[in-house]
Amino acid sequence: MPKTTGQKKTTLRFYTETIEVSRLSAHAFFEAGEEKYKGKRFFWQNKEKTLTLVGLGHAHTITNNLEEDRYGDVAAKWKELREASLKEQVDVSPILFGGFAFDPKNKISSEWDSFPSAFFVVATFQLVIRHDQAFVSIHYITDEEESSKTFEHLRVERDALVHTAQVKELHVHEKPALVEREDRLKEQYLFAVEDVTKRIREDEVNKVVIARSLKLTFNEAFSPATAIYHASMEQPESYLFGLENEEKMFFGATPERLVKVENGNAQSAGLAGSVRRGHNSVEDKALGDSLLADPKNLGEHKYVVEMIRKVFTQYCKDLKIPSSPKLMKIRDIQHLFTPIEGQLKKDSSLFELVQALHPTPALGGEPRQDAIKIIRESEQMNRGYYAAPIGWINTEGDGEFAVGIRSALVENEHAYLYAGGGIVAESSSIEEFEETRVKFRPMLRTLGGNMND
Repeated sequence: MPKTTGQKKTTLRFYTETIEVSRLSAHAFFEAGEEKYKGKRFFWQNKEKTLTLVGLGHAHTITNNLEEDRYGDVAAKWKELREASLKEQVDVSPILFGGFAFDPKNKISSEWDSFPSAFFVVATFQLVIRHDQAFVSIHYITDEEESSKTFEHLRVERDALVHTAQVKELHVHEKPALVEREDRLKEQYLFAVEDVTKRIREDEVNKVVIARSLKLTFNEAFSPATAIYHASMEQPESYLFGLENEEKMFFGATPERLVKVENGNAQSAGLAGSVRRGHNSVEDKALGDSLLADPKNLGEHKYVVEMIRKVFTQYCKDLKIPSSPKLMKIRDIQHLFTPIEGQLKKDSSLFELVQALHPTPALGGEPRQDAIKIIRESEQMNRGYYAAPIGWINTEGDGEFAVGIRSALVENEHAYLYAGGGIVAESSSIEEFEETRVKFRPMLRTLGGNMND
């Protein structure tokens, strides 16, 4: 039977039921919800491929447009919901999935207008694939006193979704043809890099990340399921995420963890400084070795690691931080990478870490608030959820957030791509422009284009 209990601050009741199912494709389950739940789905797969999450439908949403306390607001509402309405032990923890805008004070009208400062959902139907086990949960959150009839309808629908995902073949995931590519605000981007470089040389700020955007147009609407499927094929070594909001989906294959908490252990990573992959193993090693010795990239990387060290010192104990970075090599690019971990202090939480870490100097700059202000003035665009935290938390407080880079916002026949780079005193606008071209490649290939079109 579904489980529920009484309430304190809220009249909501949180009904949940979980069944274990034979292994099924997460992509097929996501696609099974296309007809009824398009615009209300999410997808997540961690880098190690040990955890996959799919959500269909919205049992409950937590959103806000706050500028200052958006993290605390989401955390408080999630705590109230789970403590007041979900008292009994459940078989599989309900997941709250969503993301935050990069800069809630950026008011430039854009393709992101329908996305609030914070947007999180509890799915009506939740698939969790952990190692070799798959579980499908129903979540029904209501203030109705009698919900058994509605819940029985949800059971019937759950069984139909599972059957569709297990039995019906996936659609042939053909990519629509790319008909137009627009470098948005290119001249403004080049000017911004030159202006920021000048301000850094004058000691106004240490580092600022300046981003730009591409707009792609296709000959037909791009299916969200197709986008996620191809991202998983093209970038198997990355986090995979997708978050739908009405007609739009923010998705990507990001290499960068922001923070993970599991059983009190907190993990983050410094990921800054990059170079392209080589055409062969010899060139690739030479490029990697030069990255490990490059003062500009090592300086960028040091800013990130030191910032994460300060945050972990505040919220964690027993820190473990390597003395020097190593290389993370993915398909199109190699990065300087330093893993960082510690034990979460008793009164600390995942949302506190997310708030304290975003944005790291790898996506914002240093000092943080000065850099964000310069980004707001200089980029002349709205990043939306690009370069911002996206991820999940469960009812026990465990969860993981990645940084929404190597990403795109898809809307019908259009896709908007974003990429940026760290500007320091030695930066060149042309070189930075070329670096963003490298960073666009994963999403361009996923969507069916390339930088030489």
